[in-house]
Amino acid sequence: MDFSALPDLASRAFGGGVVHANDEFFAAADHLVLPDAPGHAPKTFDHKGQVYDGWETRRRRVPGHDFAVVRLGAPGIVHGVDIDTAFFTGNFPPYASVEAVELPGYPGPDELAGADWVEILPKSPLKGDGRNLYPVEDRRRFTHVRLNIFPDGGVARLRVHGEVVPDPELLPKVFDVAAAEYGATVVDCSNMFYGNPQRMLMPGLARNMGDGWETSRRRDDGNDWVLVRLAAPAVLRFADLDTSHFKGNAPGWATLTGFDSEGFAHELLPRVVLRPDTPHRFPLVKAPEVVQVRLDVFPDGGMARLRLLGRADRKFLRARLGR
Repeated sequence: MDFSALPDLASRAFGGGVVHANDEFFAAADHLVLPDAPGHAPKTFDHKGQVYDGWETRRRRVPGHDFAVVRLGAPGIVHGVDIDTAFFTGNFPPYASVEAVELPGYPGPDELAGADWVEILPKSPLKGDGRNLYPVEDRRRFTHVRLNIFPDGGVARLRVHGEVVPDPELLPKVFDVAAAEYGATVVDCSNMFYGNPQRMLMPGLARNMGDGWETSRRRDDGNDWVLVRLAAPAVLRFADLDTSHFKGNAPGWATLTGFDSEGFAHELLPRVVLRPDTPHRFPLVKAPEVVQVRLDVFPDGGMARLRLLGRADRKFLRARLGR
């Protein structure tokens, strides 16, 4: 599997952030975790030089290297990292490494500095003005990563792709088990011509029509669908089907079907009418615990967000955490 298709655990969209950087003279390290692709405006200068959409340190005149510590917005198992040096040409680091650690609570710089870091990517070469993708083999759960660059320079984005593993003790009894931030993911879909369905599972309200799932126009008698693996087996109570921003291209109708661990199908939401540019909430038909849910839209169109509120299997969540 292409690890870059997995969620970016460090993304600001999940609440990820840079908690410490030893140097950010030319450009702030906070840019590393922004969810949008980096941009560039040539010959745009401020009082420190060319403005970059990334993290850039000063030129080192003493031994050592620069680093930035990132708190993962969604702690989990890292499958690979993408060290993107987009638009950094004569000023990118020639090498980088990545370390990781799992720490409880909200550690500060001193606690992080004294932690037992694990190297998940050894010192590796980087190319400038491009993505540098490296797989990670360590399958332990981590909460923080540290990007080391040798000796200095600029990195536009750090993507930390992997599986979300939430702490069940920090979750309410009923929560959105279709949320990507808790480990839900799309496993299959009929069409994603205009927008990836994984966007429907992201936190917060959709920013615009491009921040959701949208299919091409169907010219046959079929319909489009997406299959979501829940964060944990759950008994579902309510569904939010949000067509915000989709006005002339919202689906006309929708259904929801759940699948239990044996693969048996259970109707959760019979065919309902959807309105354009509208957040809808529907109570669901009482059904056994399900592990996957299929959203069918008729005949095609766009959906901004999908929320499935239910009571999750705590034993499953604790087992994933190794408790």
